Amino acid sequence: MFRTRLLSGIVLVAVALAVFLAGGSLLALVIFFLSVVAYQELTTACKVRGEKMTPGAPVIVGLVMTLLYYAMIGLALAVDIQTVYPAMIVVIVAAFLAFLFVYVFTFPKYHANQIMSAMFSFLYGPVMLSFLYLLREGFDDGIYLVWFVFLASWGSDTCAYCVGVLIGKHKMTPNLSPKKTVEGAVGGVLGAAILFAVYTHFVINVYTTITLSLPFAAVLGAAGALVSMVGDLAASAVKRDHEIKDYGKLIPGHGGIMDRFDSVIVAAPIVFIGISLMMNL
Repeated sequence: MFRTRLLSGIVLVAVALAVFLAGGSLLALVIFFLSVVAYQELTTACKVRGEKMTPGAPVIVGLVMTLLYYAMIGLALAVDIQTVYPAMIVVIVAAFLAFLFVYVFTFPKYHANQIMSAMFSFLYGPVMLSFLYLLREGFDDGIYLVWFVFLASWGSDTCAYCVGVLIGKHKMTPNLSPKKTVEGAVGGVLGAAILFAVYTHFVINVYTTITLSLPFAAVLGAAGALVSMVGDLAASAVKRDHEIKDYGKLIPGHGGIMDRFDSVIVAAPIVFIGISLMMNL
């Protein structure tokens, strides 16, 4: 099991490097694929599909809106990144209304919790994942900026694990993740702050047209790490609520997209917002 997990992890990192370095249409297609899979995993976990596991109207609407969402932000980016924000809002509101239409005109076929879970899955999967694409393609130096997300998620997770193993004593959320400790969480946050500062000093401020202050980078790293931990635990909470072990089996040894990208999904918007705010100051 460890060997399988290690090998698939190495392959996953190699694929991520290749895709994000390439960017463009390849990245758009990959992120869209990940979004569709994440939406499928979430709607399955939250029992939107019902006992027969057939897609049903709510799932189909979510998939159609995911396609429309990525088409809209792709077109908006071709104009200017500032046009992305209204495009995102329009599609999200349209998706909400579409789910309401399904609920009303098929009533009482679908329960309220299924409709709410379908909307939740759309926001949690496709919308949150889209910030990876927006961060990479929305800025001139996106090829360098996007790696902040992985430093905040996978980097902080590594730091948290090392500190937790060395000095971890106090359980942080025993009901969700018994192995996570307060000391490990602090180590993860501080580790991400240091990683962001180092990466900013040696890469961002050297090879890009952007100049980030090291204190700003450290704060952004700490915030990204903290949110990524919450994302990890939130994904675990959904699994515990619905009594499932993994979201899927797409990645051998890791589970599904939501199992492997649970922290990345929530770190991406924080990094994107932080960089956007910095550029507008």
